Amino acid sequence: MAALVATGATTAVGLMVTETWEQAKQRLVRIFSRGGDPAALGSELERSRSALVAAVGAPDQDALTSDVTANVRLLLRRLLEERPDAAPELRSLVAEFGPAADTFAIGTVHNSVTGGTVHGQVIQGHTFSGLTFNTGGDGADGRRGETP
Repeated sequence: MAALVATGATTAVGLMVTETWEQAKQRLVRIFSRGGDPAALGSELERSRSALVAAVGAPDQDALTSDVTANVRLLLRRLLEERPDAAPELRSLVAEFGPAADTFAIGTVHNSVTGGTVHGQVIQGHTFSGLTFNTGGDGADGRRGETP
């Protein structure tokens, strides 16, 4: 149960600063509301989310994230002690939205390529797989068989 509580808390807090927050929020409120007032719990989660989003890039971001995670972990521990039947739904949420799930942090990204002329492909992003580049090129734009 301790591992589920820790993973659930980390997942919930991680979701607070992603584009999937709204999708996951209703499920989190449903899970948490088994042990309390859904409106109050939803408000608490939104306050935590607002604080985390506002702290992105701030010097105390890690400390705030740790505090929010500890608070959510405490809520989950109490919930699972009082209502062990909530565990399957929490496991399902972790499986769907956990670290391996595709979540994208809210924020701004600025990429730049410097240092002169680039004579090849430049790829900037998060996760890539299965890319193939053929640089022989026989088309007017010099590209053939590229996968962006």
